[in-house]
Amino acid sequence: MGTAERREAPGGAEKRGVTGRSGPGAPDRDVPAGGDGGRPRQREHPARPGPQEQRERPPAYRPLWTEEPARRRRLPDPVRTAAVRAVLVVAVTLIQAMVAFLCTMAGSWLAFPMVLSSVASTVAATWGVLDVWVTRQVWNQRHGVVSVPSSTARAIRRERRRARRRARAAERAQERIRRRGGTGRLSHP
Repeated sequence: MGTAERREAPGGAEKRGVTGRSGPGAPDRDVPAGGDGGRPRQREHPARPGPQEQRERPPAYRPLWTEEPARRRRLPDPVRTAAVRAVLVVAVTLIQAMVAFLCTMAGSWLAFPMVLSSVASTVAATWGVLDVWVTRQVWNQRHGVVSVPSSTARAIRRERRRARRRARAAERAQERIRRRGGTGRLSHP
């Protein structure tokens, strides 16, 4: 039941001609119940249970969610691993920086060691982010970005194409020999 049906009085939906049913077979809320120009509709299911029987019967199973295809492809495993590592290192760095700031404001003895560790963590976080970038570039170059002239994927594909052509040519030659009967006759029968 939608918001519009909940706000109305109990008899209001029938007065407008809108049903309060929901589900796969339910009409749209803004379409009148007699949607074919006021002509009486025939019942699709003559043995449909009444309101009393519907209350006694348990509701039909409906899944909580529907699976939808992903909009983007999943990151390759090495890139995803590097990204997770970088996120963790950056998070620890931010926490250390915040602790260093708070210790400095409080005048604690822990401020100086925290500042030093924050500087070291900043270097590590920068390395982690650069690691994600480099891992992604290497993966793309090895596994399929063809637009880059130095891509090793292009050479691998070229070699596979050559091997397939050679295999097809050898297969055609064998088929020609089989068709002739393999006797090596110079004239047709």
